[in-house]
Amino acid sequence: MNIPVATVGAATAGVLDGLERLQGPVTVVRRCTELTELIAVSQSGIVRAAVVADEAGELTAALAERLAAAGVALVALADDPILRQRLEALRIVNAPSGVDPGALADLISAAVQALEQPVQDTRTGGSNSLADPAAAFGAGTAAPGPDDTALPEGRRGTVTAVWGPAGAPGRTTLAVNLAAEAAAAGTAVLLIDADTYGSSVAVSLGLLDESAGLAQACRLADQGLLDDAALRRISAGVSLRGHRLSVLTGITRSDRWVELRPAALAGVLAAARRIADLIIVDCGFSLETDEELSFDTMAPRRNASTLLVLEAADTVYAVGTADSVGVPRLVRALADLAGAVPGLEPRVVLNKVRASSVGRQPESQLRGAWERFGPGGEIAAFLPADYDAADASLLSGTALLETAPASALRASIAELAGVQVPGRRRGAPRTRAK
Repeated sequence: MNIPVATVGAATAGVLDGLERLQGPVTVVRRCTELTELIAVSQSGIVRAAVVADEAGELTAALAERLAAAGVALVALADDPILRQRLEALRIVNAPSGVDPGALADLISAAVQALEQPVQDTRTGGSNSLADPAAAFGAGTAAPGPDDTALPEGRRGTVTAVWGPAGAPGRTTLAVNLAAEAAAAGTAVLLIDADTYGSSVAVSLGLLDESAGLAQACRLADQGLLDDAALRRISAGVSLRGHRLSVLTGITRSDRWVELRPAALAGVLAAARRIADLIIVDCGFSLETDEELSFDTMAPRRNASTLLVLEAADTVYAVGTADSVGVPRLVRALADLAGAVPGLEPRVVLNKVRASSVGRQPESQLRGAWERFGPGGEIAAFLPADYDAADASLLSGTALLETAPASALRASIAELAGVQVPGRRRGAPRTRAK
């Protein structure tokens, strides 16, 4: 197997001369002067691996993802222990700058094979079966990634994504109150606002959103600097009945969506699993991938963060409005979801259930319509329309359990979250929308 390689950095000169003397399958075909040139060469399709030395400190998760998308394996040469630790956190294969040429050739070959190895679905708990090619060089244990199961103290939090089609079906209301109910019950919860079109978690909880906590976390993750302490420091705290709900607020303007790159967001989710038992993510509505049809196929994709969260989630709630517009819209959106994320089985939630929109006994009417026209499966929950309670909660900047603890909407969401509401027996009939 011939492996053409491009390099950047004067420090690679000696090692690369040794590679050429080996006359093996690894061949240096291009020596670049800077990273931008290396990226251009990688996207041209003439190389299968890239070796970076002097500019290893400028490597990021986004750049590594860009090279991987072009089919180019990345190897960094560095001697600084701190830099090598950061490269490990980014899962970038690395070795000392004075590595033996033969060992470097083996490292490059292993990195190329690892890149070509198919990755299993993250929801099945699978991962790449190849061993870490950097292990032979004493690089240490890499920082846990999205597929890792062996996390500190045995913790591996579960990710719940709240998604729904366009038209304000109540994604944020459900995400915020699911998180609030779980947090108030004593669960360590991290609520993440990953909506790239209209983030509103901060407003719903009365938080100042100038900081854009998720964008900050993504920047650190992109540089391999997001550890557990940093994520806890960035997260805002909301007190709910003596318990803390941690929140990563969303972007403050919709044009900042480019800050939520998939590789960085994957790092944030991996760190979130280590510090929280439950991670609830409020997603954007769009699943379109039209950006991939543009001239620059490596350009950032606005909906990539939503797709990544849906693929990584352990549970997905698909929220739709319970009326003649919202239900058909949800049915079409679920078909799009099945095409975008094959194998996903979302739990359907119908929100704003009321007799005035569907007739008497609205739950029965909706269930019958779903059985006839829906894509199959049962409806997980019916959330009654309680506009007074929802408005009071939004006006107060807190969750329903604080402003309307006795409301039917709060009781239904608590039941969905698996939380027993005082004074109401689990499984008891819910108050019907009138």
